[in-house]
Order: sequence, then structure tokens, then C-alpha cells
Amino acid sequence: MSILKIALLQIAPTGSLEGNLQKGIAACRQAKEKDADIALFPEMWSNGYQIYDREVSEWKSEAIPTDDDFVEEFGKLAKELDMAIGVTLLEEYEGGSRNTLVLFDRFGKRQFTYAKVHTCDFDVERNLTPGEDFYVTTLNTKQGEIKVGAMICYDREFPESARILMLKGAELILVPNACPMEINRLSQLRGRAYENMTAIATCNYPDTVPDCNGGSNVFDGVAYLPELPGSRDTCILQADGKEGVYLAELDVAQLRKYRESEVHGNAYRRPHKYGLLLEDEVVAPFVREGGRR
Repeated sequence: MSILKIALLQIAPTGSLEGNLQKGIAACRQAKEKDADIALFPEMWSNGYQIYDREVSEWKSEAIPTDDDFVEEFGKLAKELDMAIGVTLLEEYEGGSRNTLVLFDRFGKRQFTYAKVHTCDFDVERNLTPGEDFYVTTLNTKQGEIKVGAMICYDREFPESARILMLKGAELILVPNACPMEINRLSQLRGRAYENMTAIATCNYPDTVPDCNGGSNVFDGVAYLPELPGSRDTCILQADGKEGVYLAELDVAQLRKYRESEVHGNAYRRPHKYGLLLEDEVVAPFVREGGRR
């Protein structure tokens, strides 16, 4: 595999499930017109992440199961377009509503269902049920196979999320998002890509959506090249705030060659020194009374 084309669907919700379905289908078709291999939605596309300033019972009533027609339509579309699709939803789940991504391959087959592990429990997301694990799949694309994992928005603020995905073999991490893309969050994504030698693709809502500003981005994880005297910018795409379908071209062959020779990722880790990370009760000097997603 050489060049993988990733489409970030930086689009605004319509206010209804059916409207989001139709707008999402149109965006996927636009991605296909750009010859995309993978299309990714922003966080919780089924209801547009509209869970703020509303009664919890009201937005929870909008949760849908992962076998709902809304989700199944994107599976059918993936097969029709010969293009992988990562669709997001507020999931109706036996243990409580979840913030979820379903990844379909280009044959319309589900590769994994991932629920956000690090829910924003300092805010309204405390009413969601966290996911239990991180998943990596070997995704068959028109360009060949690539190992793909996922994390969602606030997951990126925990180095362990991307680290576990890297250890499970991820070459590309998909990140649906719904918050401002500012310098610190961009730095987190850049850091996760750099330290794990992993490409990271993040899709956000446009600046017409409250508390969002576009800025969907892709970091390719390749910090050094033999022909360059110093480091290079790993950001290969950063969208502006406008609504649209943005395409990044990821050089997978370059990433794989880089991973064979560089010193990051799993090359020189010392897991036996990290025991504290496994302790449930750790006293840390932080006040946990609030925050921003």
C-alpha cells in the first residue's frame, strides 16, 4: 500500500435523525467523488452531539441501537461506494446510552463497534456509559490492508488510549470529535502521533456548530526523513472552520518504512517500570470539580 485517501466529513447536523442520515449519505458520496478510501464522521453524528442545555431524558430518548436502519444504511452505502465508512451515533445500549463509532469496511462488513472509554464525567457525559476496550482491525481498502483503531474526542487526552492502540498494531487511528480544535488539543494529537509513530485522523464539526470550530486534521506520525536535516511537520491536513469534505493523502508505505527504523512507539519501552499506571488508587494533586470537553 502507498497512498490512502481519508475523507473527513466536517458537516453540521440538521436537527433530525432522518436529516442527518440523508446529509451523511450525501457527504459520503462527495467523499467517493474525491476517490476517498475511508470516510469519517464527527462525534455522535446521529443526533449531532446535541446533549448540552437539554434534559438528559430528552436526548437519551434519541439513542438508537447499532442495528438501527440509520446505521445499516451506511453499511449498505459502504458496499455500494467500495469505501470504508466510520459512522458515529448516540447508541441505545443495555447498560446505558453510549457515544459510539461503527466502522464498516468497503464490503459493508462491520469491523468493530467502539464506544468512547473516557466519557467527560465532569460534565453532561457522566450520563453516558463508557466503553470497555480499544479495538484494532485489519481494514481492507482499495489500496490494500491497513490496521485501524479508534478513539473519540476526550480519549485523546489520555496517552494510554493511543498507546494501547499502537500496541495492538494500529497504523491509523480514527478520532471523531466535537469540541474546539485549538493549539493544545492539536498538540495532543500531534504528540500521540509522534510518540506512537501512528497516523491520527480527527473529524470535527464546522464552526457553525456551537462550541466547535472545524479544524479537522490528519497527522501522519512521520517526524524524520533521511533526506531532511531536521524534523518535519507531521500535519498533512488541517481544515479551516467551514463546512465541507476534506481529503488527506496518507503515505502508508512511508509510515511503515519509518516505523521499521525509528526509536519511538514500542522500540525502547520499559513496561516493568510502569507499575503505578495499573494502580486504581493513586493520590494526584488535582481538583476534579469541572472542566471543558
